[in-house]
Amino acid sequence: MNLDQLEHLTLQGAQGIALHAAAIGRGPLMLFLHGFPECWCAWHRQLPLFGRMFRAVALDLRGYNLSDMPPNRADYALPLIVDDVRRVIRALSPDRPAVIVGHDWGGIAGWVLARESPELIERMVIINAPHPAVFRRELKRSLRQVLASSYAGFFQLRGVAEVVLRAFNFAALRAMVYRTSAKPDMFPAELRRAYLDTWRRPGWLTAGLNYYRNPSALTKEAAASGQARIAVPTLVLWGDRDPALRPSNLEGLGSFVAHLTLHRHPAATHWIVHEEPDWVNAAIGDFITTVQP
Repeated sequence: MNLDQLEHLTLQGAQGIALHAAAIGRGPLMLFLHGFPECWCAWHRQLPLFGRMFRAVALDLRGYNLSDMPPNRADYALPLIVDDVRRVIRALSPDRPAVIVGHDWGGIAGWVLARESPELIERMVIINAPHPAVFRRELKRSLRQVLASSYAGFFQLRGVAEVVLRAFNFAALRAMVYRTSAKPDMFPAELRRAYLDTWRRPGWLTAGLNYYRNPSALTKEAAASGQARIAVPTLVLWGDRDPALRPSNLEGLGSFVAHLTLHRHPAATHWIVHEEPDWVNAAIGDFITTVQP
């Protein structure tokens, strides 16, 4: 994980907060958005490759790592997260739409932005992040998805979740990531140290959990998304062994996305970006260079 050539940027998000990002390369903007409980360096195998063709930028979402951590639960509502991304794109690429790559919460932000501001996105890549309307459908009809999502209910126990996840040097959080991965050895020691450094930052854990503590915003978005079809050409990459998000979240997805390309990996989990980087990179490369809307 040698990223010595990266530049580190400070950008302004919604509410005037400062957002950290790491960048490499020149050209059109390719913006990478991580999920819980990661940070910009989740994309360490993508930045050098796509930095050859793009201005590849990996953002620390609000509350994470070197970005500001506003104090209130409401500061992490989905509309603010999406507005952060919108402002970053406008700042870094004012004259041309960007390519967006989002995983987990970063992917959810991508779904919303593609519905609200499609003019800002040339193409979008979603990695194990359910479309809000489809996810709401699955929570209503699938007991298996409800059970798989039960951790989110625990995350909403303010104070209790923090104590449990922080105990024994974040043992539960480390288990949530590495023990649920099909290939834990693909998380190099340097990356694991970077994650621990992020998790140890004062205020980070509550900030990250606050993403889950604004359910009404996600419910409203699910309702809005169910009424609109996304026009942005979209590639969805999915690890079928994701313990938290069932493959049933892919059923009927084409009804919500006009130009959909879908690739599933039968052996990968939620952490597919780390487990199968060559597969992920090849799929993204093919999509951004050959697939036409």
